[in-house]
Amino acid sequence: MEQLTKQPCPICQKNTLTLMEDEQEVPFFGKLAIFSMICSDCGFKKSDIEALAQQEPAKFSIEIDSEEDLKIRVVKSSEATVKIPHIITMEPGPASNGYITNVEGLLERAKDAVQTMRDSDEDPTVQKKCKNMLKKIQRVLWGRDKVKITIEDPSGNSAIISDKAIKSKLKK
Repeated sequence: MEQLTKQPCPICQKNTLTLMEDEQEVPFFGKLAIFSMICSDCGFKKSDIEALAQQEPAKFSIEIDSEEDLKIRVVKSSEATVKIPHIITMEPGPASNGYITNVEGLLERAKDAVQTMRDSDEDPTVQKKCKNMLKKIQRVLWGRDKVKITIEDPSGNSAIISDKAIKSKLKK
């Protein structure tokens, strides 16, 4: 792993940013470059993932219908959109990060986002809708409910690594 310390932070402007780069082999996907930065002063964090081989824009879909499916590996770049119908769409943007996780980790991230939405919105209708979404996510995590997950990535640097996943070309 390569590391640069005492770099200028884009947020607080202090020389307290650490930049890291590492390579990792992901079975059935290939070599990835993993980039991250973290500021020890203000706490700013940013990470991304990039395939070392050129990838085509892609869309991955999978139906999660068992506890075993929660272990399926997921690679998500900062440019990818994650869609969980009737629950949440996580769009890329300046604060979007790339990461390697599994389906359970992805659902936990969705759960955190829905909880934040519930807690920050004062509309009782929105709060009730969020409460129902959280129940649905929890049922999926317990293996009692099904959900479809789709990842769309114009950079092609994302994947759902499973024989159950359906890969298709991303339509622009």
